[in-house]
Amino acid sequence: QLVESGGGLVQAGDSLTLSCAASGRTYNNYAMGWFRQAPGKEREFVAAITWSDMRTYYADSVKGRFTISRDNAKNTVYLQMNSLSPEETAVYYCAAGILIERLLNYEYDYWGPGTRVTVSS
Repeated sequence: QLVESGGGLVQAGDSLTLSCAASGRTYNNYAMGWFRQAPGKEREFVAAITWSDMRTYYADSVKGRFTISRDNAKNTVYLQMNSLSPEETAVYYCAAGILIERLLNYEYDYWGPGTRVTVSS
């Protein structure tokens, strides 16, 4: 089970850190990622990180502003988001995939219920 937290209401330009806690099983060997879905739009990839060598992947729209990290000992993945804009208002989902290639292709093995992020202008 994946459970996201840290969402909320912030102003444009603010920062926010999301967390995704995994329970019920270990997600060692799984790539972890963040996706988001804005109202009326399709879900889109935000960032991902591999398990072993911590390689990171980012959507072009968030490069330089968002940072994904993970603490395997705590079974937790984080998403540090800086300089948020109103266009990034969305529900943010955490997902796990046994292969990073599958995760990047939106083929999740596990995913959480999401946490809502609202960015006001």
